[in-house]
Amino acid sequence: MDASKGGRSWFTPLMATASQAIIERFPLVDYILEIRDSRVPFSSKYQNSQHIPSKSRHLVVLNKKDLASPSQTQNWMRHFEGQNYNCCGLNAHNKDDITKLLNFIQAQVSKMNVDRSKPTATIMVVGIPNVGKSAIVNSLHQIGRISSTEKGKLKHTIVSPHPGETKDIGSFKIASKPNIFVLDTPGVLVPEVLNIEMCSNLALTGAIEDSLAGEYQIAKYFLAILNSSEEYRHWKNLKAQEDNNGPSQNHLLGRDSDSAEPGRKKRQYPTDHTQDFIVKDVRRVLYNTISTFQGNLEHESQMMRLIESQLLALLEAFRIPPDSGNDKLHRVSTKLINLYRTGRLGHYTLETPLPTRDQHTIVI
Repeated sequence: MDASKGGRSWFTPLMATASQAIIERFPLVDYILEIRDSRVPFSSKYQNSQHIPSKSRHLVVLNKKDLASPSQTQNWMRHFEGQNYNCCGLNAHNKDDITKLLNFIQAQVSKMNVDRSKPTATIMVVGIPNVGKSAIVNSLHQIGRISSTEKGKLKHTIVSPHPGETKDIGSFKIASKPNIFVLDTPGVLVPEVLNIEMCSNLALTGAIEDSLAGEYQIAKYFLAILNSSEEYRHWKNLKAQEDNNGPSQNHLLGRDSDSAEPGRKKRQYPTDHTQDFIVKDVRRVLYNTISTFQGNLEHESQMMRLIESQLLALLEAFRIPPDSGNDKLHRVSTKLINLYRTGRLGHYTLETPLPTRDQHTIVI
């Protein structure tokens, strides 16, 4: 798939400039953290990783492990260790994970500076857009502050669910004695993705701007993955609840009677698709449509028939009137993608590593 669509491109002039600037800094820094997405560890490989001077000073960080299959994340960690990389899996917003990562960085810096001749070390964070580089930098910076005077100098790099928000290389202090600074860098993609599956994975996980791939196409790709997996079986109990209780009028009115205090109705907002009662209805619809489908999902045409019926069925779950206009399926797609990306519809690892020997890993 080419980097451009309708005159727009995911490989922007900023990426081209940033790519060269990052490569030029590789020989100048002490250690490199390559951040990848745990859901797509292969597709999220940093395009310039071959320019990193030494594997011994290169840590592959599988971020967003909370959104991926735990067993598959462990398999990927063993895969990278089998290729002689240091590797860890983490959640950028988990304090314990970041503390362990910081301890590892400090240990590596100490090994490189055994005679303490170098008072300052520099770590560079690299990766494709939207893998969580800035979130990791912010967490390291916050946890790594040492003295009370430094607490007043806390900085924040921009964290956004949209790719391409980091425009410049920024420096943040994460440790003292020795001083350790981490460089946050803009995300860089390859100019062209020839593998359609890789491109689809990047689009689904948010590395490519949604409008370039199309929200409707991204949503259909997610549903194809869900329909081919076993993840939906976790929602079987929601079907049983519906059979026993019938449709909830409180849900239709935008209220959640289960969480309301006695004698008081808790108001819910049907336009907010992230609320628990709507997420439950989305899961219930998806479970019902998959479990009752009589076709063969190995046939593309029948898979597409199921997907199209699911998108229409989700109109009611998302409280979108069926006569709301031509953009109704776009609205369903946008909400569905958001629930996937925030882990509300299960944990998926979209790529499987080649078999490797068992190795010790840095377990976070």
